[in-house]
Amino acid sequence: QVQLVESGGGLVQAGDSLRLSCAASGHPFDTYSMGWFRQAPGKEREFVAAISWSDVSTYYSDSVKGRFTISRDTIKKTMYLQMNSLKPEDTATYYCAIARDAWDWRPTEYAYWGQGTRVTVSS
Repeated sequence: QVQLVESGGGLVQAGDSLRLSCAASGHPFDTYSMGWFRQAPGKEREFVAAISWSDVSTYYSDSVKGRFTISRDTIKKTMYLQMNSLKPEDTATYYCAIARDAWDWRPTEYAYWGQGTRVTVSS
């Protein structure tokens, strides 16, 4: 049984930092690309960042590039999202996911999802 559990969300002020974690179990961790997505109230789920299993390349949306960093620890089977210089528009529920194949920006290309962790950034 595949399980992804996110943690690390919270309420912060603009300019602060947070680190999200995604603990995986029941699935080969280092042979599948993984990603972070977010969804704000009333909006569609959007791509944030992804990490490729093959060469550990990383990919980011333009809105977070230079502020967020995705990484993973294959021994701990945990993926991270370091978020710096947070802005109010980063407020959303953040989800981690395992890709069906190669990394992709489309949520439909991810097979397994966590329950999400809420991030709120106040101005």
